[in-house]
Order: sequence, then C-alpha cells, then structure tokens
Amino acid sequence: MKVFINKRIPQIGIDILKENNLEIITQETEHPTHQEWLENCKKADILLSVGGKNKYDKAFFDACPNIKAIALFSVGFDQVDIAEATKRKIPIGNTPDVLSRATSDVAFLLMQMVSRKANYNIEKVKSGNWKDFDALEELGQELYGKTLGILDLGRIGFEMAEKCKAAFGMNIIYHNRSHNEQAEKELNAKYVSFDELTQQSDIISIHANYTPEQADLFNKSVFEKMIKNAIFINTARGGFHNETDLLEALKSGKIWGAGLDVTNPEPMDKTNPLLQLPNVCVLPHIGSATIEARNGMAKLSSENIVAFSKDEKMPTIVNPKVYE
Repeated sequence: MKVFINKRIPQIGIDILKENNLEIITQETEHPTHQEWLENCKKADILLSVGGKNKYDKAFFDACPNIKAIALFSVGFDQVDIAEATKRKIPIGNTPDVLSRATSDVAFLLMQMVSRKANYNIEKVKSGNWKDFDALEELGQELYGKTLGILDLGRIGFEMAEKCKAAFGMNIIYHNRSHNEQAEKELNAKYVSFDELTQQSDIISIHANYTPEQADLFNKSVFEKMIKNAIFINTARGGFHNETDLLEALKSGKIWGAGLDVTNPEPMDKTNPLLQLPNVCVLPHIGSATIEARNGMAKLSSENIVAFSKDEKMPTIVNPKVYE
C-alpha cells in the first residue's frame, strides 16, 4: 500500500512504515497548492495527515475514492467529516494520550505567564524599557487557592487539573458530557453546568474536542458572565472563542487576561491588537511540541497505518463503527 505523508514527521514513524514494507509518498514542494496536495492524495491508499487546513469531507472523498484509511497526527479530528468517513467504511485514527502531558504543560505555562504578565515584562526588557522600580506598574495576581474551571476534563484536562491542584492548591470544577469519577475521587473535582463553570471560575481552561456546533462558544455574553479577575486559557482550538468579543472583554476589563496556544485563523496576523495587550500571551500552537510527544505521535499514527495494512483494527480509532 502507498502512504502519503503531507508534512515531515519524526524518523521513528518513517522507520515503522518502511519496516512494514509500506511505500511512502511525500510532498515535493514546501508550500503546496491545494491541487498539488490533492494530486498526491489521489496516488495513495492511506493518508498520514499532519496539520494543515485541508478538510476531509464528502467532496474530498468523492475526489479521492482510492483513500481507504486516514491516520491523523493529532488528537483532534475536527477536519474530518466522521459521519461521511464512517459511511464509506474509512477508519480514522488519531493520537490520544501521548501528548496529554505536553499540552497540559502549555496550558499551565500560559496560565502562569498571563497571571504575572510575563509577556509584557519580557518585551519591556527586550525593548530597553526596564526602568526604575515602580510598586504599582502592571501588577500580576497570585493563583493560590483559586478555582480552576475545565471544559472537558478528559486526559489533557485531568493533567492540567492535577498540576494546578498540586502547585497552587486550586479548587477544581469542570463541565463534561458526563461525570469524571476519577477526577472527583482523586482531585475532589466538582461537576457543574456550563453557566456555573463560566460564573465560578478564576481560570477557565478549554480541553475539549472541537465541533462546528461549538463555534464561538466563548462569546460576548459568556465573557460578561465571567469573574472580573478571570483568566481565559485556550489550548484546544481557536474556533472555541470569538476573537473580537475576547478583545473587547480584555480591553474593557470584563476579564483579567487570556493565554492562547490556538487562534482563528492560524497563524495569527502580527498586527492583531490582542498582541499589544499586557495581559495576553499567545503561543504558535506548540501544545505537543516536545521531542517525547512528537515521537509518540509519529509512532502511534504509523502503528495505526500498519494495523490497517494488515487488516487489523487501528489501536486508536475515532470511528470504531467502521468495524461493525
């Protein structure tokens, strides 16, 4: 079988595919057009999809009837029409677990950077504006004993909650589709409604899988309900927050600060006014950017492909109904 990999991945993943006699197709140009990408897809049986803005929907599957499986180099699968793939018996693999620690580390980092206005102060040093001591200039806030609210307390959310509980003695509340009994037992986490989450959290951190129905979930009306000293953290998908409403909430003091590892669109324009605010920190989607996490993602996505090539079930499958 032929496997098209649209971007470079760690060597461990390439080695696994080669050891299992899979033919690899790579993108010849660094910044391919949509048509160039599509032509390579048409040559392959399986896709190893790494980032990018390409959508795997009905139009794609109609254009590429040769595609038999897709292994995503990510946990999220919002770029895939899962219902359409399942209808066509195309398994979709993803890479959960292996990046949970790394991604939660970035959420934890953003929370601290925003709370102490670190990005503002870094720029002050770099620009030569580090002046005499001023007891009242751009003060931060402490996190001890605050309430952390998590949207979707799954693997990554649990890691984030565990860190915040251990480091700062935070109270944990969360909103899920269902109760997380492990978190309630080990972290004394409390299940709340979405409205309660927004109204009671000093820090809100998003760790949910994004769906189009959740576009602009955090908008003007939600920001207005939040605590005035609240910090908003998003390391999931940029589509969860309305950027215009977030900017207004920050400028007007409706919320205290924001830390983003994801934006909408990505990459964020360098002239974006959010980047000028002292209480904002934006990172370029580096949640899984560690050697350990990326190696794990390469290994797992390649193992999903190998399993499919041997008529076996993918180890991590988004749409298990394809096997029914």
